[in-house]
Amino acid sequence: MQEPTVGQGDASSGIAGLDDILCGGLSRNRLFLLEGSPGTGKTTAALRFLLAGAKAGEKALYITLSETEAELRDSARSHNWTLDGIEIFELVPPESLLDDKQQQSLLYSSDLELGETTRMIFDAVENHQPSRVVIDSLSEIRLLAQSSLRYRRQVLALKHYFAKQRTTVLMLDDLTTDTLDKTVHSVAHGVVRLEELAPEYGAERRRVRVVKYRGRKFRGGFHDFTIKTGGLDVYPRLVSAEHRTAYDRDPLGSGIEGLDTLLGGGIERGSSCLILGPAGTGKSLLSLYFAISAIRRGEKAALFIFDEEVGLLLDRTKALGLDLQTLMDDGALTISQIDAAELSPGEFTTNVRKCVEESGIRTVVIDSLNGYQAAMPEEHYLLLHMHELLQFLNRQGASTFLTVAQHGLVGEMKAPVDVTYLADTVLLLRYFEASGEVRRAISVIKKRSGRHEKTIREYEIGDGGLIVGEPLVGFQGVLRGVPNFVGPGAGLMGERSA
Repeated sequence: MQEPTVGQGDASSGIAGLDDILCGGLSRNRLFLLEGSPGTGKTTAALRFLLAGAKAGEKALYITLSETEAELRDSARSHNWTLDGIEIFELVPPESLLDDKQQQSLLYSSDLELGETTRMIFDAVENHQPSRVVIDSLSEIRLLAQSSLRYRRQVLALKHYFAKQRTTVLMLDDLTTDTLDKTVHSVAHGVVRLEELAPEYGAERRRVRVVKYRGRKFRGGFHDFTIKTGGLDVYPRLVSAEHRTAYDRDPLGSGIEGLDTLLGGGIERGSSCLILGPAGTGKSLLSLYFAISAIRRGEKAALFIFDEEVGLLLDRTKALGLDLQTLMDDGALTISQIDAAELSPGEFTTNVRKCVEESGIRTVVIDSLNGYQAAMPEEHYLLLHMHELLQFLNRQGASTFLTVAQHGLVGEMKAPVDVTYLADTVLLLRYFEASGEVRRAISVIKKRSGRHEKTIREYEIGDGGLIVGEPLVGFQGVLRGVPNFVGPGAGLMGERSA
């Protein structure tokens, strides 16, 4: 996001995702609170705020009561930043206050320290005349005040002073003294809270929430973010209703004749297809055929792989006549290996959005939802995440293919996550036993748009890829795994010539 000029519009936070959540940025000449426990990224976010101002030609001042200037510069270097254009004022108590001989007997030393601290802040602002100020941190001022009344009065005094100076102020609070103290919440123009969650396994999860923003509509709720080299990456929560695109809902084939016939011509553009079945039935391969078919039409496709290692996928599919490496080298196919223990739902959703919005990809494969669920076991609203993502993809005219491995091999099957109600089309794959062999069958259980065959067809996976046979009209009980031949009708693949 481009930084507004001084005195016009909002002051960018320097973090694109946070500006999106704030619907523009921080209102100028107002006081904002950025709170969070130690390690949540407050200092990094504050430095980005000042760097954005310095880049736009504004004067920026960092007043630190807790960290030294050397520590701040070390933090900046870890992100490959230089703090050119930012003045750092390291506020340390006067030497007299550090001398035990100078302690007052009739007047509390905290009275002197609080007043002296405030005066030093005012002097620093008078000397530098900044447009942006960061005060780090309020915990020190709260300790000096010693009471809620004096603390509130001190913050109000700072607020009124900065309002006269026409300064945009970001105050940091590390919540180490009293997490129930909401004094600054009522005084500040806006409050942003950073949180860190520690799952039982995997990397920590971080999220941000705008608690308050006077006179401004903002994107509510929690939004995932990460701290990376270069600052904070914030992933705004996806609201699918905000994204609508007009497109033609033409049917898209897989390139497999029997499968397209079973589907009544193919999968409609801008719809989602769930491929459901036990392990080893070819769910990933089936979704790949739709992706390759899209590439042959001149489109781009993206695969998000949770379960299988990419190198193994390339070798396995090459043996079936599918050269995915060449498609990747040509830029037509994108394959992303998802590290299950390192990714948050918001970051995953943002990665998918970028493929569609920035790269123009119109076929997305997520393999599998089992891995997606396993990657985030302590997230309680994964279905809502998936609902918004599928709705967004549908409204962008992107066709989405999801795979889910059911528990079991034959007989009764159970899925660890039920998303059949979200998908527009559901393909069911099954093992069944016949003539002393384990065979595979496919059927369309659901299709919201258009007609489809109600039959069950056998299919084979061999050196030539995936081949779908004729309807198994002479059998009953295929989906249960142990069919009975009731004839007459078409037999099994490989036996019809007999």
